[in-house]
Amino acid sequence: MLKKEKIIIAILLIVIIIFSMLIIQYTFFKNDDMDISGSVVRETLANSTNDSGSVEVIRNIGNPNSNVRIAYVVGVHPLEHLTHETLIKILPKTTGLNYNYDLYIINVTDDVGYYGDGLDNYENPGRQNGQNLAYKYVYPQIHSGDYDLAVDVHSNIGAYDYKTFVFSPVKEGLGVKYAEDVAGQCENITYYSPDSTTSGPYLTVPLNEHGVPAFYFEEYSFAPQDVKDSHMLELINAIDNLSL
Repeated sequence: MLKKEKIIIAILLIVIIIFSMLIIQYTFFKNDDMDISGSVVRETLANSTNDSGSVEVIRNIGNPNSNVRIAYVVGVHPLEHLTHETLIKILPKTTGLNYNYDLYIINVTDDVGYYGDGLDNYENPGRQNGQNLAYKYVYPQIHSGDYDLAVDVHSNIGAYDYKTFVFSPVKEGLGVKYAEDVAGQCENITYYSPDSTTSGPYLTVPLNEHGVPAFYFEEYSFAPQDVKDSHMLELINAIDNLSL
């Protein structure tokens, strides 16, 4: 009987040791994951009643240890929010990214407007409010933030020759090159430069002129959501594979 008891005790000890090792291993990997996600921070840059909206940034998406820093910007034109929301949804959940990303989010609250209001792009107060917020709060952050690239995300109603495209609103420079390189990697995203852009002077043009390559991504506003998701992931991966 004593021998059986010793065997039972030995088995119990082995089970306890194995169980303890599994708990330690689980805790280690769980804490490691928490450390990675913990590097992502959300910060409010502007939320004043004197402004026409608010601005925030999600920092350290992707690989926070990378020396390459890229800024995404959404919300400059508030009616294009479905495409903006697509990036906000997908980028933070994309794993295995090579570079470090900050996502700037402009939220216009005054005079947002609506499609079909009869106003052209230069008359729409919501667009102008977003552009003003971009220039006042986002441009200084990116200009002084040691970024290697900035991407301003927009959408369009299909009035251009192409519906899903990238372009830089300057004639030459790294902003143009990087946009062309992205288009070259993508099956569904082309390089196409419209004749004009209302928001260029408030963000992408001064960034290009002051040392930060910048370009636009344009998505078709009325594309199905699964198509928007697919195109956005295509954009994210192409940018992450750029040689910067």
